Amino acid sequence: MRRRLLEQTLAEVKTRVEILEAALDPAHRQFTGRSVWVGPTARRFADDLIARRVRLRQAAQALVATIEEELGGAR
Repeated sequence: MRRRLLEQTLAEVKTRVEILEAALDPAHRQFTGRSVWVGPTARRFADDLIARRVRLRQAAQALVATIEEELGGAR
């Protein structure tokens, strides 16, 4: 019973993680793909956007990893 619940939870989390991981992609593509804004403030913004995108992806993957570890120990 517990294993089945964890498997269902993992499937749902993976679906939502895909959405989370892609959340900042349009802004990232637009901002890093061409010069939409230039100067020191723009560079700081771009650096912050990139860092937040990385942290978002790491946090999302940590959720998946946590559930997978729990699933590995479930009977």
